[in-house]
Amino acid sequence: MASMALAEGAKILVFPELFLTGFCYEPSLQAIANDLPPYPTLDPFRALAQEHECLIIGSLRSESQNLGFCLDSEGLELRPKIHIFGPEKEHFEGGNFISPMSTKWGMVGLQICYDLRFPEVARSLALQGADFLVTTAQFPAQRCHQWRALCLARAIENQMSHLACNWAQGGSSLIINAMGEVQAEAGSGEALIYGEVNLAQRDHARHEIPCFFDRRPEIY
Repeated sequence: MASMALAEGAKILVFPELFLTGFCYEPSLQAIANDLPPYPTLDPFRALAQEHECLIIGSLRSESQNLGFCLDSEGLELRPKIHIFGPEKEHFEGGNFISPMSTKWGMVGLQICYDLRFPEVARSLALQGADFLVTTAQFPAQRCHQWRALCLARAIENQMSHLACNWAQGGSSLIINAMGEVQAEAGSGEALIYGEVNLAQRDHARHEIPCFFDRRPEIY
């Protein structure tokens, strides 16, 4: 699917949460699923990034954390999932810092699945200069109405594009622009969707409705 997207001219590829292994809770498989520096499971994607000058975003399983990654021809950056949900707590530790990742394609604000329910994550990323927001997730189908509402809210309240990639079993991956308009939406099952990250539109949205200027953090 990555090759198909690249053939259509895509320059930013976003994959679901833990798309290479799944959560993989079976003890006998965890040693195989866990990736360690220099993260050799990403080698095929390193080759794609070099060949096509593209940015690849997803998450992978390490020994103790669910790590979001941004990979381009200049290297790899990692950020941990902050909020750990339910049974995941037996296998993963939450991260203790939030910051956007610098790439050739701009500052990426990446959050992972359950982080979407905490508006502070996206807002912190926006305040630190993220150019656009990315969510990689495994939301179940029965909560996809919540997924869609939360994805729209994060784009609207932070006035920036939101690339939200959910796993195939849940579906409803979304590309939302800085005005909160859905550019593309997937159904259930595997799908490719395409859209544009328009930074000029982000700047226009923030000029038209100056929410960031009008914030009053001193009383929140």
